[in-house]
Amino acid sequence: MIRGIRGAITVKENNANEMVANTKILLDEMIEKNEIVPENVVQVLITTTEDLDAVFPARAMRMLDGWTYVPVMCMREIPVVNSLEKCIRIMMTVETDIPQDQIDHIYLEGAIVLRPDLSMNK
Repeated sequence: MIRGIRGAITVKENNANEMVANTKILLDEMIEKNEIVPENVVQVLITTTEDLDAVFPARAMRMLDGWTYVPVMCMREIPVVNSLEKCIRIMMTVETDIPQDQIDHIYLEGAIVLRPDLSMNK
């Protein structure tokens, strides 16, 4: 079965090191909680809010062993008035046997406000 796994994290500054570090924290958590192996990943879409342009956050994925051939694309979130700032979002499409209601979507730091219902520990 193909499933989408969502995640988001915020950063304090538009800083390349912080963006890559926080994106890696988010990816690590998504991978661990959902037992993801790179061979089962169809694609990874990463978005940033308009106030983040210091680096492509996909650089963090290239730091992970075995993820060299996983397709990844970065893009910009639409600029919705009063939306969460300095936010990096990930949509990972994976092949998994985990039922949809058992997928762990990961929201960290200030991004917890996006989906508090999914941020609770299962």
